[in-house]
Amino acid sequence: MSITAERKEALIKEYARVEGDTGSPEVQVAILTERIVNLTEHFKTHAKDNHSRRGLLRLVNKRRSLLDYVKNNDKDRYSSLIARLGLRK
Repeated sequence: MSITAERKEALIKEYARVEGDTGSPEVQVAILTERIVNLTEHFKTHAKDNHSRRGLLRLVNKRRSLLDYVKNNDKDRYSSLIARLGLRK
């Protein structure tokens, strides 16, 4: 259900703006997206797991607020981020 340390490191390397960057909004959104995808898969087999569903909603809201922050500060970064993550269809 959670992401492995190796996968998290790979996401950090892929989305980091500079070397050693672990806290930028891009990295945080990428990690949250990975966790959301994992939880979505979990719900395909555990449809009645409402406690985890609450956690999923918190993750989605956190990702939304981070994306809003990036969008308000730099629209080009926002556009490239959602394109790389494949969020908007």
